[in-house]
Amino acid sequence: MNDSIVMVGAGGHAKVCIELFRAAGQEVAYCIGGPNETGECLGVPIIQGDEQIQQLRQKGFAKLFVAIGSNSVREKLAARAIDAGYEIVNAISPVAQVSPSAVMGRGIAVMAGAVINAATEVEDFAIINTGATIDHDCRISSGVHIAPQCGLAGNVMIGAKTFLGIGCRVIPEKAIGESSVVGAGSVVINDLPSHITAVGVPAKVIRSHNQAAA
Repeated sequence: MNDSIVMVGAGGHAKVCIELFRAAGQEVAYCIGGPNETGECLGVPIIQGDEQIQQLRQKGFAKLFVAIGSNSVREKLAARAIDAGYEIVNAISPVAQVSPSAVMGRGIAVMAGAVINAATEVEDFAIINTGATIDHDCRISSGVHIAPQCGLAGNVMIGAKTFLGIGCRVIPEKAIGESSVVGAGSVVINDLPSHITAVGVPAKVIRSHNQAAA
């Protein structure tokens, strides 16, 4: 069995995650990229085609991480890797602060300077980006992306596959539904439903999404 990591993705997010693994003393063997991604990603060979997930598993690779920014695509590719028999690993910066009482799923990226405080739960395939802070007793559902410098107070609930843009703030005990988008710099002071986009200070819903497309 090969102990190095297969990474799905070869873009900017993948570059950050490669460096997270290297900082933790782990090596990425290959990046599986799209049709326009060739060559190397920070020195890691790029190979093309989602079929490589299965082929590399058959060659003895057992650990995989999905470094794709799109929440829905990230979850779909992770499910494919799980079906192939991979262990889905986490990419956590050594300079992030994760409480020992936090409950962490798999396939999670936690970037430099991020803070995850006591009794918070982060479910599978979430991204907690650079400098984001998540206080006590929060629940971050599967496939969520918390962008850089967001701040979540205590007892905040974020639904599956929701995206919080850079610099968002959420006051205590508020809930945001699934597959929603909160625009950069917004301040959430009321609960927000699923399948919407909200922006502003305070954040207000400006459109609803087609649930079938989420």
